[in-house]
Amino acid sequence: MGLTASLFFIALLIGASAFFSIAEISMAAARRLRLRQMADEGEPRAQRVIEVQEQPGNYFTVVQIGLNAVAILGGIVGEGALTPYIVQMLLWTDIADGTAQSLGLVLSFLVITSLFILFADLFPKRLGMIQPEQVAIRVVRPMQWWAALLKPVVWVFNSLANALFTLFGLPAKRDDRITHDDILALAEAGAQAGLLLEQEQQVIANVFELDVRTVESAMTSRERIVYFLLDDDEEQIRTRIAAEPHSTYLVCDEHIDQVVGYVDAADLFQRVLTNEPISLQPPASEGLLQKVLIVPDRITLSEMLTQFRQAHEDFAVIVNEYSLVVGVITLNDVMSTVMGSLVGPHDEEQIVRRDDGSWLIDGVTPIVDVMRAIGLEELPHTGQYDTLAGFLMVMLRRIPRRTDSVTWDGYKFEVMDVDSYRIDQVMVTRLAAIAPPPA
Repeated sequence: MGLTASLFFIALLIGASAFFSIAEISMAAARRLRLRQMADEGEPRAQRVIEVQEQPGNYFTVVQIGLNAVAILGGIVGEGALTPYIVQMLLWTDIADGTAQSLGLVLSFLVITSLFILFADLFPKRLGMIQPEQVAIRVVRPMQWWAALLKPVVWVFNSLANALFTLFGLPAKRDDRITHDDILALAEAGAQAGLLLEQEQQVIANVFELDVRTVESAMTSRERIVYFLLDDDEEQIRTRIAAEPHSTYLVCDEHIDQVVGYVDAADLFQRVLTNEPISLQPPASEGLLQKVLIVPDRITLSEMLTQFRQAHEDFAVIVNEYSLVVGVITLNDVMSTVMGSLVGPHDEEQIVRRDDGSWLIDGVTPIVDVMRAIGLEELPHTGQYDTLAGFLMVMLRRIPRRTDSVTWDGYKFEVMDVDSYRIDQVMVTRLAAIAPPPA
């Protein structure tokens, strides 16, 4: 075989190897969601790729047969085609015949290997990784032809591979289930690529937190609840509404733990506009006092949404295991947890970053928001508390006092203000790294 024919045959082998390489990497990297979208848009080849991914054994067997066969042929042809010419060139430089033969063999090997690495491996695989779905739908049909042509050989090797998987107890199929971690990773990648805003990425993360955050992390705590008593007169009700306007007010009998229902501010205003008397005592309260939804304090925000949907309500009272009221929660509270900074509250922010790099944080701030704000991955005794105040109580094993502090993972949590055993403000400071002593 002449030099021209040999070089042409080597080029064909490199092209064949490149085809199998790009077919392998594109099939492995093709995203199921994107393929499903392409199939729904009328691309029949995308459905073939999905079917191959579900049963990839024959496909990758053909790939490996092709790659190994081409590599062996490339070595044989390359050595026989290039070595004599390289040896002849070396002999012109007055190199000894034996040395020229050895150097010719080595240089021929290096040239052929370099060509295969560059054009049959690196270039096609990088190309296949850039647009894996587009490449996969183009190579799937030729690969199926090769699988039909080499069916007996493919069956033998595929059966042997399946036997090895069975012997070692390994799964034979790829697990294509998408977890919430996968979705969060995709959202993060989209934000890094500029396709998602940081706030949009945070909304996606907050949605998945609904399954782990309890209602206590989003409720209005007991001491902040504005409520009426059944025996409050009209003047007391008007004064309280003017002083503390809300959309919904809890109604209790004698004290807050005897909940009898709630009233909507819109109904109260309607009575004011029509000059009707305002009273919470029956029968004057008929049509005004509504039955309230009562929920336990350990359910998650996701379960709270389900309760709201089933009861067709947007307001609920949260009680503990002793039937004591610990807070109230609205549908808006849950949605504010999801939307985060996109719909910030009208009152003062719970987490404030100071100029010196420290944080001033309200004690009732949900601990997951604190961890996200300061960059902590984990805290001890997870599950025993929902707020920053609860974290300090668990760590100190007592009611915190002003200037009490807790140090954890390079951060110092110092109590700045306490009001009637309630932790109002906590200063969180990142501690400077301790320098090692001089030698």
